[in-house]
Amino acid sequence: MTYLLIKSLHLLFVIAWMATVFYLPRILVNMAEAAHEPAVLARLQLMGRRLYKFGHNMFGMAFLFGLVLWQGWRVFPQTLPNVAAGTHWIDAKLVLVTVLLAYFVWAGRMLRRSEKGGTLPSSRALRWLNELPVLLLLGVIWLVLAKPF
Repeated sequence: MTYLLIKSLHLLFVIAWMATVFYLPRILVNMAEAAHEPAVLARLQLMGRRLYKFGHNMFGMAFLFGLVLWQGWRVFPQTLPNVAAGTHWIDAKLVLVTVLLAYFVWAGRMLRRSEKGGTLPSSRALRWLNELPVLLLLGVIWLVLAKPF
């Protein structure tokens, strides 16, 4: 029961964080297209700042519950199973999650650059970059479900 509760909370916070990972670059696209409209740009920057902060909080919670799922069996061996014993799919998953986190931080830096008056990449380039997290998430999902190695 405890294991399923922790796993459910991990998934909840992962979903919330991934929503920010998907939406923050979309806000950047809109900012790039609204560069000559100060009122719209200011509103998008505010939305982006709030979303970025929310995303950091959601990642923190997802990380905490994920860490308990991954290593909690060391502290609570009677309650939590060792989900990655002798397997390496978790290593590959963690690499992909690290890349997703780096992407999220990059998007946050683009937001800050814009707030300081810097330029953003073109909206077309941002649209292409917006597709990257979908592919990375697909890899994470496949690794978690298939556990191929």
